[in-house]
Amino acid sequence: MLRPSLSTFAVLCLAASLGACASSRLDAPRTRAPQAGLEAVQAVPSGTVTAAPLAPPPGVAASPDASPPPGPQAALSPAAPTVIAEPVTPPAPPPPVVATGRAAVVGSWDARDATGANCKVTLSSAPALDLYKASASACPNKDLAKVSAWDFRDGEVYLYQPGGTVAARLRQGGGGGGLEGALTKSGAALALNR
Repeated sequence: MLRPSLSTFAVLCLAASLGACASSRLDAPRTRAPQAGLEAVQAVPSGTVTAAPLAPPPGVAASPDASPPPGPQAALSPAAPTVIAEPVTPPAPPPPVVATGRAAVVGSWDARDATGANCKVTLSSAPALDLYKASASACPNKDLAKVSAWDFRDGEVYLYQPGGTVAARLRQGGGGGGLEGALTKSGAALALNR
């Protein structure tokens, strides 16, 4: 038979004494002695707790389905403030889209040269190699009568004859959306208007 060592005996004694202390503390009623100069206060029951929705913040109308529940708390909640809606003004319509660039010049034009002679020039949106198709009808000016293509570059309209010769260069005029420029060969003024 093995004899327990002195250290094992000491650990067992310590464990037994701690166990006795712990059990005696849990079984004893908890009371505190009042400190000097202070009186003991007994707990007072608080009553029932009820829940109610909060009133809306000031300046906001309550939603119609959020009425407070019936009972004493309903009488205590403040009435929701009345909000008067201002008439709503619809936003202004956006300004009309004004076509600029190549799209602004597609279509039929009345051409007038420096002599006052008139004819029709049509600028198409149909591609013709790296340019666009154009046509002229009843033009007394021989250079303008041969126009077969056009392009829009750097704010200018270029009218081309077959073979790539530039017949005229035009820019948008100051008023009315017309085009103003000159015939390339003669330098004579040319204007296109709708």
